Amino acid sequence: MSDITPTELHQRQQAHENLTIIDVRETWEHEEGRIADAQNIPLNTLPDKLDDLAELKDQEIIVHCKGGGRSASAKAYLTQQGFTNVRNLVGGYQAYLAAGI
Repeated sequence: MSDITPTELHQRQQAHENLTIIDVRETWEHEEGRIADAQNIPLNTLPDKLDDLAELKDQEIIVHCKGGGRSASAKAYLTQQGFTNVRNLVGGYQAYLAAGI
């Protein structure tokens, strides 16, 4: 699955789609600012949360971090674990903010 742009994500949020958004930044980063409805699962805790996410294996999951690096790692990891529809937010939270959203 291809990655998602901040504009596409925002449009889908505005359409009130039921999205699964995972913020893989550290908790303190998430607390400083977040994308609406994103759940915080820091990258280093992702392996411990696989059971909690198991029901989402075939559903779209959007992952993001500050700039896209950690979420690219999260996407690769989840894909290796059998998740079939993981998308990375291009440019991360910084790009989302820069887009004026």
